[in-house]
Amino acid sequence: MAKFTKPEKSWALYDWGSSAYSIIITTAVFPLFYKAAATDAGVGLADSTAYLSYTIAIFTFILAMLGPLLGTIADYEGMKKKFFTVFFVLGTVSTAMLAFVPEGQWLWLLICYVFAALGATGANLFYDAFIVDVTTEKRMNRVSAFGYGLGYIGSTIPFALAILIILLAQNEILPLSVTNASRLAFLITAAWWILFSIPLFRHVKQKHFIKREASPVVQSFRRLSKTIREIRQYRALFLFLIAYFFYIDGVGTIISLSTAYGTDLGLSATSLLIVLFATQVVAAPFAILYGKLADRFTGKKMLYVGICVYIIVCVYAVFIETIMDFWILAMLVATSQGGIQALSRSYFGKLVPKQNANEFFGFYNIFGKFAAITGPLLVGITSQITGNSSLGVLSLVVLFIIGLVVLIFVPEPTPHDPVDEVAAE
Repeated sequence: MAKFTKPEKSWALYDWGSSAYSIIITTAVFPLFYKAAATDAGVGLADSTAYLSYTIAIFTFILAMLGPLLGTIADYEGMKKKFFTVFFVLGTVSTAMLAFVPEGQWLWLLICYVFAALGATGANLFYDAFIVDVTTEKRMNRVSAFGYGLGYIGSTIPFALAILIILLAQNEILPLSVTNASRLAFLITAAWWILFSIPLFRHVKQKHFIKREASPVVQSFRRLSKTIREIRQYRALFLFLIAYFFYIDGVGTIISLSTAYGTDLGLSATSLLIVLFATQVVAAPFAILYGKLADRFTGKKMLYVGICVYIIVCVYAVFIETIMDFWILAMLVATSQGGIQALSRSYFGKLVPKQNANEFFGFYNIFGKFAAITGPLLVGITSQITGNSSLGVLSLVVLFIIGLVVLIFVPEPTPHDPVDEVAAE
């Protein structure tokens, strides 16, 4: 921590807080809670997984449509943090509301999940864009990986607490039902997320911006239209986005559907929670390692490594039969999950014009979110047609291969920082 400035640490601590949402809501407790509610209502396993996939596709489509425009408006002085705050409040409040959905109402759970996910992913759009304000290009790999590393470490604390409460309730040691223990986990998630967002609100400021002008919304549409018309000037940037579109699609789909997939394989909720907890612990040092190796071998080469690991994951998923197989799969994911996300963010951050960072991170968002529509739909449709979730996961291989091939043609970022100074207060 001593190697990082106060803005860098404050920015990274948001990942420490918000990652509780990623593991408890996106990956672990909520999917199990939802699957149980859907099963109690008579919804089949494959169908409930498909409905969750379609829900993910819906909210990602909404944000993908809004991302570039909101990002363009947020490039104006003082607007980035305002937009971040709106989505932050939507995400934290909706996450807390999951605890109050009546038992067995699986459809209402999905509706609340849509708003929670909109808030979380929307806030992340502007959080990611803040990376150009808190550090220099030369330090971006390390700072981005540091954020993901902190996120994995920080998320294990509320996740461990949630697992403990659920297990104690399951064994009737606590006077709670397993359902109410899961509800408490949702409240813990919201509280943890809010608490560790305070440093960002206090110490992170928008340093790169465009001066405000009359009719900002109209002007933002014009700037966005101009960027699209002049896309050839940003060949490297948009070529990277095409590669990112495909490979991050597979990454996000595996993260969001891993628990539902494990449930379909017949793995117990307790086993799944323990595996996912271990995944978070292992992912933390590997995310930081990716950042260090990227400084030595370049971020692009480390992205190749991450994509290849995920291809192996998709193929291996077909052969899963036991909890040990799932452990092996989870540990493979843990080695590359944080690294590929962190280096994608820093690689893109080096490519974008700093004063238009929000606009371009809006495109980063739209490519990522549209990708997140394709993957879940692919898995959902394949699972329903074949009646086999494993084949749905295998279908993601084609996305990773396309992403890898396109990434080969993306040039390395050209340094823009005149000196290697850290943006300190």
